[in-house]
Amino acid sequence: MSGAHRATRFDLPDIDTFTRPYWDAAAAGMLLLRRCGACDRAHHYPREFCPFCWSDDVGWEPASGRATLYTWSVVHRNDLPPFGERVPYVAAVVDLAEGPRMMSEVVECAEEDLRVGMGLEVAFRALGEEGAVVPVFRPVRP
Repeated sequence: MSGAHRATRFDLPDIDTFTRPYWDAAAAGMLLLRRCGACDRAHHYPREFCPFCWSDDVGWEPASGRATLYTWSVVHRNDLPPFGERVPYVAAVVDLAEGPRMMSEVVECAEEDLRVGMGLEVAFRALGEEGAVVPVFRPVRP
């Protein structure tokens, strides 16, 4: 792209050798967690060591995809590309069924229907032609 300016995308993940399994699983519609073999606690975001006991005996495991809403904020203005095109959106913290707390976004839910403790399930958002896929959450479907 000679002479053309391409806007920086602030929603694209930084994928490296360690996190590649997480992002590949997301692209396949699966949420992964890390679980410690020493203390048996799950954690998220992915780390190469356990944040609880510092063991390096950790591995990937599929999450159930179930969560509850811990807290949220409706974002009405964001000047970073491409978030400005998405406003308003619901930035959220969810408690995964396996225990870890995760920052994400709630989709497919009207602001007035949001409730602390409401049941959520993972969904996935493709981020344009870059090919990255990120987990988001929506109300549990009946």
